[in-house]
Amino acid sequence: MKLRYLISITTLLTAAFSAQASASCDVTIESNDMMQYSTDLISVPASCEEVSITLKHTGSLPATSMGHNIVIADTANVQAVGTEGMTAGIDNSYIKPGDDRVYAYSKVIGGGEETTLTFDTAALKAGGDYTFFCSFPGHWAIMKGKFEFK
Repeated sequence: MKLRYLISITTLLTAAFSAQASASCDVTIESNDMMQYSTDLISVPASCEEVSITLKHTGSLPATSMGHNIVIADTANVQAVGTEGMTAGIDNSYIKPGDDRVYAYSKVIGGGEETTLTFDTAALKAGGDYTFFCSFPGHWAIMKGKFEFK
């Protein structure tokens, strides 16, 4: 009886750990009308071949005046990507078309909306210096955080 109980607990713990490990490739964060993300750190295991980040805009202002998105790039490129993206316009989510410095980005959303960015991690290196940020004009300077891939 004790052995069967121990095997059942081990099976349940293994299943729970497996579910948690696969779920760690999916992240949800929020943004608001105060130009803030709900976190300044997104950390995913380097074993993730694909990452999904859901962004929820909890504010009420429209995308044209206080839109937010999420962009993943090397930390050294954030300012250039953000500055050059301003001229790309909202239809391009303020990302210069074909910008190879950007690993992934979501569309710009307004208050009450959400979007999910799913991307392949093949171009990322474990331990690399990455930042996530909002490319809406001017937001990149304060609306950003560390993206860990380790």
